[in-house]
Amino acid sequence: MSEATVSFINMADGTFDDYALLAEEEEKHLQGTAGRVLEHLALQAGGFGGYKIDRLTHSLQSASRAERDGLDEQWIFAALMHDIGDTIAPQNHSEMAASVIRPYVRHEVYEVVKYHGLFQGYYYAHHYGEDRNARDQFREAPFFDATVNFCERYDQNCFDPEYDAFSLDHFAPLVHEMFSRKPQFPTP
Repeated sequence: MSEATVSFINMADGTFDDYALLAEEEEKHLQGTAGRVLEHLALQAGGFGGYKIDRLTHSLQSASRAERDGLDEQWIFAALMHDIGDTIAPQNHSEMAASVIRPYVRHEVYEVVKYHGLFQGYYYAHHYGEDRNARDQFREAPFFDATVNFCERYDQNCFDPEYDAFSLDHFAPLVHEMFSRKPQFPTP
């Protein structure tokens, strides 16, 4: 933490110099985002609550499959990041992951990550007495087919302990590159 601090205790009382200081501090913080994200991904190693692999391995398999299929960097990044919310927001992990990547990806990629949790239910929801076709409420949405494809090719099939996934170190340069981009907030 910086030794310099703002003069106010209420934001409405801040001065130009206060906000210049905060902008400088925020820029330093933003430069560390990729490192913090990689640390968080690494925390997902170990247990997966009954699955044959852990959360990190699942994400690495997803991103590896996307890369091997020749998808662009935004899709590979999304595949790596799609479950990053599982550890602290398990009931809305998709929305959390989508929020993390939103400033750095095009709208379609954001929407796919945002809705992948619901769409993924197609493969298991009926075993819990739930509607496996809940995704059909979005059948007319422009992201529907892409989300079905993402779940089929880069999520539901990424629990294989024998799959040769790339390491987190392999994807670290991509994570750094994506978070170094100027944030944008894509619209439909």
